[in-house]
This record gives sequence, structure tokens and C-alpha cells, in this order.
Amino acid sequence: MAVHSLVKGKPVRQQVSKEEWGKRVDLAAAYRLMDLYGMTELSANHISTRVPGEDKAFLINPYGLLYDQMHASCFIKLDLDGNILFNPTELGINKAGFVIHGAIHGARHDVDCVIHTHTIAGMAVSAMKCGLMPIAQTSMRFAKIGYHDYEGVAINADEQASLLRDLGDHAGMILRNHGLLVVGGSIPEAFYNIFKLERACQVQVAALSCNVELQLPPDDVVNESYRLYLPTTRRPFGVLEWPALLRKLDKIDPSYRD
Repeated sequence: MAVHSLVKGKPVRQQVSKEEWGKRVDLAAAYRLMDLYGMTELSANHISTRVPGEDKAFLINPYGLLYDQMHASCFIKLDLDGNILFNPTELGINKAGFVIHGAIHGARHDVDCVIHTHTIAGMAVSAMKCGLMPIAQTSMRFAKIGYHDYEGVAINADEQASLLRDLGDHAGMILRNHGLLVVGGSIPEAFYNIFKLERACQVQVAALSCNVELQLPPDDVVNESYRLYLPTTRRPFGVLEWPALLRKLDKIDPSYRD
């Protein structure tokens, strides 16, 4: 379908489909949950999602709002060339958000949502030559993960090709000396992936800090555990938990739905 621009000044909810509004609510929820679980760095980083029915358009955060200030009507709509189709705020976008997220949305048609973080544990593991180690069941979810060497602040479109090459068909990628990135077939699935990848990094930092020899499981056990966490093996993880997470947010502050 064609990409449709929106009219500034008219309530966003009146201009979009029921499906898009639902996606906006879920996107705002994802930002609030990231803040709730301590996976933010002020106004940096991004979560993006496709616009339903508009394969060449996606939604991303206005650069300058904190994650706990996101709400369904605030998101900026972009096309895959970086053109702003609708901006209900006085803020712009972070170019790095377009470079990274635009590339993935353009190339990975199985991906609905992309999440990128700069957490303490994620940045720590991104600097470890060993990468992510399969030291716990949570870590084995990412036994196969992409690695992307640092090329500087990601504002150069020339980096998109290497980002896509290194991500491949993985659900996650460690950006060396930078942070973490995950993708998912839906917002709930992507949130689950980043929650688990962040937890895996926290476990690794904690275990290595103990300065003791670590017990590692056999490769065949790691690989089978990885297989069982694939969305095509059992179920897309995150979907079951999402309604409960929304109820949690509704008790704290339901303004993300506005």
C-alpha cells in the first residue's frame, strides 16, 4: 500500500486506522517498559515499528523526550528514505535512529520492531572479546547472535550495509563498544528479546566479577536450548506476557495510551 502522510493539528487517533493506533499504543508501552526496567540512557536510543498496511513506513521516537514521556500520539512517521511524513511534536529525529532502524526495516521483512539500547551491562559485554557466553539458560537464547564492529557514531548511511550483513537473520546483535540491538516479529516479541538479552549481559558481568572458573554446558545442550527458544519452535515469546505488562503499566500511569 502507499505511504500516507498525516495532518498536523488534528488528533492522531482520528487520522489513523484502528490497527495503527493499536501499534502506537504498544510502541508507547514498550518505551515505558524500557524505562521501568532500567534500560534507558536519557533521550538516546530507539524503538521503531512498522506502520500497519504501509510496509515502507515506520514509527520512531521524537528525539528529546524521555522514555517515560512517550505516548501513542507522539511518534514520528518516516519512510525508508528518511523523509518525515508526520511529526506531531516540535522535536526532530536522531539520525542514528534512521540509519540503523531504516536499514533493518528495509531489508528484513520478517521484522516488525527494532530495539537498540546503551545499558551498562550491554555496553560492558560489547567490549568483551569473548562476546556473550552461554553461562545461563537465558544466555542460550542468544547462542547465535550477530556482532558488529564499531565504526563510529552511526550517522553515516554507508554503515547500513555492514549492519545488515552482521545482523543477518539473527534476532539480536551486539554492537561492539556500543550496545545491544534486537528485532522481533512484533513489539511484544522484540521487548521480550531485549529483556532477555539485557538479563544475559547482567548475568555475565556478575559472574565474571566473581573471578572464579565458570561452568559451561556442552555445545549440543546449548544448541538445543537455542532451538527451543526460536519463535518457530514453540511460540513467539513475549506475546503471552504482553497483556500482563500492559496491565502493570495501566496501574502505574495509563497516559501512554493518549
